[in-house]
Formats: sequence, C-alpha cells, structure tokens
Amino acid sequence: MHLLLEALDLVKHFPVKVHRKQKHLHAVDGLNFKIEAGETVGLVGESGCGKSTLVRLLTRTLDPSDGQVRFHGNSIGLIPARSMATHPLRREIQMVFQDPTDSLNPRYTARQTIAESVRLLSEFHNAEKIDAEVVRAADMVGLPQELLDRYPHQLSGGQKARVGIARAIVTRPRLLILDEPTAALDVSVQAVILQLLDRLKKELGMSFLFVSHDLNVVRLLCDRVMVMYLGQIVESGPAQEVFHRPAHPYTRALIASLPGGLTQGEASDADLLVGGDPQSPIDPDPQRCRLLGRCPRGAELCGKQSPVLQSIAAGRDVACHFPSIQG
Repeated sequence: MHLLLEALDLVKHFPVKVHRKQKHLHAVDGLNFKIEAGETVGLVGESGCGKSTLVRLLTRTLDPSDGQVRFHGNSIGLIPARSMATHPLRREIQMVFQDPTDSLNPRYTARQTIAESVRLLSEFHNAEKIDAEVVRAADMVGLPQELLDRYPHQLSGGQKARVGIARAIVTRPRLLILDEPTAALDVSVQAVILQLLDRLKKELGMSFLFVSHDLNVVRLLCDRVMVMYLGQIVESGPAQEVFHRPAHPYTRALIASLPGGLTQGEASDADLLVGGDPQSPIDPDPQRCRLLGRCPRGAELCGKQSPVLQSIAAGRDVACHFPSIQG
C-alpha cells in the first residue's frame, strides 16, 4: 500500500451569531488521518459530529478554515471549491450519495446522468466513445442496458442506486466516498448493493471512505475505522480491533448498542451508557474534554486538559486520558 489521501490539522469553523455576538461552530476541529491506496476506511459517529462536513472538505465542495488535504501528493485543499468541479483531479475523487432519488436529476435519463460525468471529467468528447463508457459502467454495476433510457421515477430504488454508483465509477476514481450509500434502500436491496461495492473496489483497485451509522456494515466491510465526536476523531484503528476492544468510552457506548454488545470482559451498565446532552459545538472550551458530562470515566483532569489523539497500541489511536486498553 501507499499513501493516497492525508488530512493535516484539517479545520472547518462556521461563523454564527449568538445573542448578537460573533462565534464559531467547530464542525471539524484539527483532524489528522490517512487513507492508503486500496484501503476501506469507515467513518462513524452520531448525527452532528461533523461527518458530512468532513466529506465536503475531502471532496472539495467546501473550503477548509485551516489545514491541508493532500491527495496523491497534491495539496487539493489549496484548490478553491468553486474550481474543483472542473479540475483534472475531480475525476480521481468521486462520491456515492445517501439518497439515490434526491441525487439524480429527474430530467436526465440514466444514460444522460452517467454520460455527464464522462463528458465533464474525462478525455472522451466523441459521442460514440462517451456512450461506450456509459455502457461499460452500466455493465459493471449490473444495470441492464434497456434501463439506460429511463428516468429516475421509472427505476426502482436498487436501480437508482446502481445509476449513482455507475456515475461515480465511470471516471475510474482512486477514492470513492460513500455517504450512507444504502440507508434509503430496503434491507434486501442493501445487501446486494454492498456486495456490488465490494466487488467493484477489488476490480477497480479503489480506496473507500465509508460513512455510515450502520456499525455492523462498517465492521464487515472496512479495514479500519475512525470514530468522530463533536468535530474530532476520538478513536481509530483496525476495524476488528476497535469493535472487539474499544478503548474510548464513546466508542464503547456505540458498540454496546449492537446486538451482542462488548466482547472485552464484563462491564457494568454505567460503563456502557453515555447519558446526558452533548456539549455545544459553538466555541467549545479547548481545555475541556468534549465528552465530559456524558462520560462514565470523567475526572478532574478531563475538565482541565483536553485529551489528544495518541497511540496506545500498534495501529490504535485514542483521545482519552483513561483508555480501556494500554499498549
């Protein structure tokens, strides 16, 4: 493997007014991580933790407040979001959206939807060559050619999902970002689409950033997992290690909600539950752990010194003063 994407002290703060005072909402707050070529990385965390903002930063539809995004050696964080749509590197980073119905233009047929990516982002300009690429992508995702001239309202949920995937892979990207790609589908269709994505990853040699609330899917599909809480990564490591031996109390609470719960020894209910309300992401105290108030391990130190993400074992990083495992 070699390094494909790297985030360096990545920050996104949104200005907001509170009681007529200018403040900032810390959506993404100093993230550092890497994605290797051919790797599938899962990104998990409850709603409002900053996952969607991070996705927009990585796909360069949103400019960072600070920090860098490097892709295959190029500082794409320096490319303005408004210019990225037509930049040569756009074809290398593609996205599959959460709701295939909302993400498809109702006035475009499936063929036109897929062809638009080819026309805008590839070297093909001849109509026959563009259509050949469309047909190739449709075949790869299992979309029958007789459906290519149908509009979204004439397609089933699974078929629309295949159109969205074909649109993303037709440019042969190196990184595919999947934002809850099966959340809007029936359970029976979800499994088929996940199997399709896994096959395409192997055939095309892509890397995946898989954003999901479904922890079981992340556990099955991902090589590595990152856990976000209020704009920060609080734990990362190999998926099987994180799921079997969660070190951060927030991660333990997420995994405890799964059928079967935790596998690391016996734990009391107080150790598994995260209660109370989360802190406000608006100008949070930089000296205070953001989980304090919901954390069963909260101590005086946690209110005076915010923990930083650091290694506790081979390949395991945790931002906690009192992690459950030690290196």
